[in-house]
Amino acid sequence: MNAILRLRRARRARLGRATRKTLRVLLAGAVALGLTAQAFAEPPLENSEIRYQGSAGQVTFIELAEDLGYLAPLKLKWIGNTISGPQDIQTVVTGDIDIGGAFYGAILKLIAAKVPVKAVVGYYGSDANTYYGYFVKEDSPIKAGRDLIGKKVAVNTLGAHLEFVLREYLARNGLSAGEARQVTLVAIPPVSGEQALRQGQVEVSALGGVLRDKALERGGIRSLFADTDLFGQFTGGAYVLREKFIKDNPNASRKLVEGISRAIEWAQITPPEEVRVRFDRIIAERKRNEDASSIKYWKSTGVASKGGVISDSEIQVWIDWLVKDGLFKPGQVKASDTYTNAFNYFRPGKTAEAQ
Repeated sequence: MNAILRLRRARRARLGRATRKTLRVLLAGAVALGLTAQAFAEPPLENSEIRYQGSAGQVTFIELAEDLGYLAPLKLKWIGNTISGPQDIQTVVTGDIDIGGAFYGAILKLIAAKVPVKAVVGYYGSDANTYYGYFVKEDSPIKAGRDLIGKKVAVNTLGAHLEFVLREYLARNGLSAGEARQVTLVAIPPVSGEQALRQGQVEVSALGGVLRDKALERGGIRSLFADTDLFGQFTGGAYVLREKFIKDNPNASRKLVEGISRAIEWAQITPPEEVRVRFDRIIAERKRNEDASSIKYWKSTGVASKGGVISDSEIQVWIDWLVKDGLFKPGQVKASDTYTNAFNYFRPGKTAEAQ
């Protein structure tokens, strides 16, 4: 009997040692997994809220990124709607919002004035489906650039994309600087551009997107030229961040820009009809009492590079133009100093680029 008891005690002791060893192994594995998870976990964000301006009846890539879940745990705070790119980035400069976007020419002017901002991701541009056209009435005698001397041209705002493209068109048509100054630019809200043209308030009106398509459907106008006629497919502008914001919030900056670049790439590769459905839902759910009818005309991002990765060449074309127009001195602004791809999800050298 004693022998049996001793055998049972020995067996329990062996089982106990084995159990404790197993537990130690499991505990060590759990710790190792925890350390591994921590190693791959995202660093804490310095800022949990991003302030931005929207656009009535449209979905920005900032908003799309949030809807796709690419920004979490960042939260967006809508401050209101912007009226133009220059206004949007000026609001970034004043610190009233954290991120805004504009035409490269407007960004370059700020940087040349020593305003500490950086372009971080290209967000709009022109291609075969998405472009700005400059339109005249069907019976207009205007056929070429020289015919615009003494005429009025409607653009959405001065000092931005549409003005730069027009001035390039005039230069390529052989107009001198003095002759070009005789072409009057009139800042008109985009929704009024077609009406101003048809009523004879201006001889030319720059139209894009739904406004262009609706005007063409009604007939009676024709295209004089388009921005793609001059530059081909190109990315025309970028979102910017203040350098201080980047310095104070490097992890939040990375999360924000990576999310936006992923949203741009999503819109680039997703069938347009799916993008439109998502845009319609986003507008309906945010309840801003706005007209979403223009969404059905959305065709493409217009962004030339994957995820809005910025290159020297797409900025240099505008630097060259500003130098040629006498607004910049040669060498005053270096393209590579005006932007960073460090936060773009598809930046060169990042593994995501090949995924």
